[in-house]
Amino acid sequence: MTCRLQSLASSPEYLNYEDGKFSKSRGMGVFGDMAQDTGIPADIWRFYLLFLRPEGQDSAFSWTDLMLKNNSELLNNLGNFVNRAGMFVCKFFGGRVPPMELGADDKRLLAHVTLELRQYNQLLEKVRIRDALRCILSISRYGNQYIQVNEPWKRIKGHDADRTRAGTVTGVAVNIASLISVMLQPYMPSISATIQRQLCVPQACNVLTDTFLCLLPPGHQIGTVTPLFQKLEGEQIEALRKRFGGGQPEDSTLELKAHAARMASADMTPPGPGGGAVLAGDPQKVKELAEEVAKQADRVRQLKASKAEKGQINAEVAKLLELKKQLALAEGKTPEPPAPKGKKRK
Repeated sequence: MTCRLQSLASSPEYLNYEDGKFSKSRGMGVFGDMAQDTGIPADIWRFYLLFLRPEGQDSAFSWTDLMLKNNSELLNNLGNFVNRAGMFVCKFFGGRVPPMELGADDKRLLAHVTLELRQYNQLLEKVRIRDALRCILSISRYGNQYIQVNEPWKRIKGHDADRTRAGTVTGVAVNIASLISVMLQPYMPSISATIQRQLCVPQACNVLTDTFLCLLPPGHQIGTVTPLFQKLEGEQIEALRKRFGGGQPEDSTLELKAHAARMASADMTPPGPGGGAVLAGDPQKVKELAEEVAKQADRVRQLKASKAEKGQINAEVAKLLELKKQLALAEGKTPEPPAPKGKKRK
């Protein structure tokens, strides 16, 4: 079964899970009632699922990609920009938005932001939710580049002209952060509210137009600024991948045992890869299973040669072992027990 994301105004394609499909009966994938137990905030889930929303073609949830998007797009891009803009106001200007004297570079930035804002509005009108979200990330990237090029932390220590320039850059940056807080509301409501609380964004600023304007005026007092996101670590993600990688739910254990008993009483082996029962000594089934084993063995070798992710390789090895077991049963043999972990059979 695949998990289909639905919208009142549009019908997207299918979202798959890693290299397979979502399956609650097999414990494959994270479902709504499980997500809160992962320790990952709800807004991160909202962001990632909307970021890869399968609007034009199928897409796949990936734990590694979730970690990368959180750490790059949210932590290092959006979160970094909003945090720096607010911190500069607090550290260099006593928590009040400084006066801004806009030059050619500043106006060019405002024009870029306006283009992204207009694109965002148009995309949401067309229910292209994923692409509209990417407009927000583009704006924060522009903001980071703007800060990095102008280096207000250096200019604030210089002469009057440099300090004025530092004030302009800081004022423009914190106004862009305010705009981002409004644009994020449909996607990450908790993060949006946190930014607005930190920057003390007035209610009147919560309306989007097609033109970006600096609505936080000089002298506007902001609040305490703290980081918005936390880094996701590889060990944490690997543990979650294993946890939701296909283990049988506890409530299905009895059903599985009953099924095995029925198969045994009928003098059959468990179902083969095609879904039908495999009778011991059936030459056709033996041939089919031998071919499946050969194909799966080739796939495992290719994954190892290409240095694929460990979790993906382990999943394919498990499939290979199961196919070998089915083949042995079809040949009337007793399946070999799995080799101890870390040791190879001679």
